[in-house]
Amino acid sequence: MLIKHKRARTHTEDRHLALWLATTAGLLNAMVLSAFGIFPSHMTGNVSQLSSEISYTDINHLQFFAYLILCFVGGATLARLAVIIGLRNNSRTIYCFVLLFEGIVLTLTALYELYYHSPASNWQIISLLAFLMGVHNATSTQLSNGRVRSTHVTGTLTDAGISLGSVLAALLRRDPSKDIRSLSSQFNTHLITITSFLGGGVLGLLLFRYFDFRAMTGVGVVLMTIAIVSIAATVVRVKKRRGALQRSGV
Repeated sequence: MLIKHKRARTHTEDRHLALWLATTAGLLNAMVLSAFGIFPSHMTGNVSQLSSEISYTDINHLQFFAYLILCFVGGATLARLAVIIGLRNNSRTIYCFVLLFEGIVLTLTALYELYYHSPASNWQIISLLAFLMGVHNATSTQLSNGRVRSTHVTGTLTDAGISLGSVLAALLRRDPSKDIRSLSSQFNTHLITITSFLGGGVLGLLLFRYFDFRAMTGVGVVLMTIAIVSIAATVVRVKKRRGALQRSGV
């Protein structure tokens, strides 16, 4: 699910991507809310809050929300640059390495908070987590060509509504030219993304309540594991393919 193939991605691959990345995004989002009282990926709310702070001329809060938004965009930008460089060098596992980077930074951040937590560093930690959420969302968005946005629930709900409307229109018109199965598959992908994020959010609140930053460390380890397993599977697959070519004399 993390490998960029030459062929078109299947809906099954997108659903696996949505299941894992939307769930981990929901977990992390809820854990950060529990720890710091703010959503690191809810940029719509943060922009709204920014406009509110402008009206009240609260400079400190204004700077904080502006910086949070910039960090999220910076994470997405870095993920995009990494993917561009990787694809130019024919690296099919570039998305795995981006996710591995995210998992390592998240794990180190959670461990730091677990052993050296200080309210004085909350601003920096929240900003770093917003940066990682930007990386996270950009990775799933690029890999799925925009079909899976792991942290952007508003956009996913909109896409789901559009897909459902297309399915209903095709069914009512009984238009054989419309690929109803493909439209339904896309709607199901959006539905899995939304439910995975929601389920991750509920589970994240419960886990953080009982395990605090150790639960966040677990999310980082999960991301690293997904990336490493994907890299290892790709390496094994490539070796088998090369071996088969050599045996056939190609």
